Amino acid sequence: MRLPNGERADLGTKLEAYVLNVGHPEGRHKARRFESTLGITAGNTEVLRQALLGAAARSNAAEMRGDNGFGDMYVLRFALTTQLGTAAVLSVWVVLHTEDFPRLTTCYIVSP
Repeated sequence: MRLPNGERADLGTKLEAYVLNVGHPEGRHKARRFESTLGITAGNTEVLRQALLGAAARSNAAEMRGDNGFGDMYVLRFALTTQLGTAAVLSVWVVLHTEDFPRLTTCYIVSP
């Protein structure tokens, strides 16, 4: 299934504040993995940003995981390739009850 209105996906500051933030108590582990596996850091966030937005807009592989009380949750996996290599990225999105577009809640590299 497609991510509802994926072409209007919103990342907010999730990448800078959490996923690629080596100082965040939980995000630092994701940040280290993105850097070691794909060379993506807070200094080149745009690489991950464009990959997430592209996957959200084009992929037919979103899996609905139900309502978490705030909105419908979706999981979207996609491959991301950089100069260092290729990795599977899992992203989680929510379409809030009061909105009609997906917001990124988290993303991380998954083991093959």
